[in-house]
Amino acid sequence: MGTIARSGGSKRRFGACHITNNAALNSLGVRSTGRLEQNPTQAELADEAGMSKRTIERLEGGESIHTTNLVRVLRVLGLLANLNELVPTPVPSPLEVLRSKQKRRKRASGRSQQAPDTESGGWT
Repeated sequence: MGTIARSGGSKRRFGACHITNNAALNSLGVRSTGRLEQNPTQAELADEAGMSKRTIERLEGGESIHTTNLVRVLRVLGLLANLNELVPTPVPSPLEVLRSKQKRRKRASGRSQQAPDTESGGWT
């Protein structure tokens, strides 16, 4: 297990996943491209995404590629919206919600201070 530093000095624990990096990349490459369902060749997909065929081969083979290349492939295949599911929107913990409510600025009163008396020279 590790920790991630958060704003305000708090830390959140995150769990280790029991899958190897290579297995995760392989699964991501095979599932994310969806190329076989849409039937373009690797060369056609690479051309439309603006990258080399070898990059497509690496992606589908579970090898490491640049994130921007993954985004390009997902865009060409119409799967870019699925990327949002990869990292869910963070939800604050109940303690963080409570702390944020305590830090909210209270509304200032509507009363204004009287201006100093300028007719008598200002000092009394």
